[in-house]
Amino acid sequence: MERLDVWYERYARDHVAKLPADVDASVFGLAYNLLHLSYVLVADLESHIHRPKGWTLPGFRLMFKLWLLGPTRVSDLAEMSAMTRSAVSNAVNTLQRDGLVERRGVPDDRRSVMVALTDQGRQAVSAAFEEQNRREREWFATLTEPEREQLAELVRRLIAARPRD
Repeated sequence: MERLDVWYERYARDHVAKLPADVDASVFGLAYNLLHLSYVLVADLESHIHRPKGWTLPGFRLMFKLWLLGPTRVSDLAEMSAMTRSAVSNAVNTLQRDGLVERRGVPDDRRSVMVALTDQGRQAVSAAFEEQNRREREWFATLTEPEREQLAELVRRLIAARPRD
């Protein structure tokens, strides 16, 4: 028997194809499947790895960036994460409360704030990354290495060419 989510995508795509001529059912199917993958992947990583630690995936993503980059301005974290400054600030508040990050002033710019991992945060993100990467390998095991590279490149192209307001 066909999975319900697969059935629904085909059903919706077939119905969308019957709409006015300017509707592209194949683009709908692609967007639907990319969004569905994103939602399911985020939910899986959060439920198996991050929520048990009291985190969200966006909180982990911020800590991961800090782990790689070192102290980083809130504005740069927001831009790199496709999050608003307010959302980054809220996430940082939670991570700071839990002792995982700290805020630092920027000597040459009083309006800017840097965020850095604490020692506890570095240890936590390192361990969580290992867990997440194991789960990611499970997710993408069905694809060969060349297929994974091709899919990653296609997604990068879509992100780079995204519509701008």
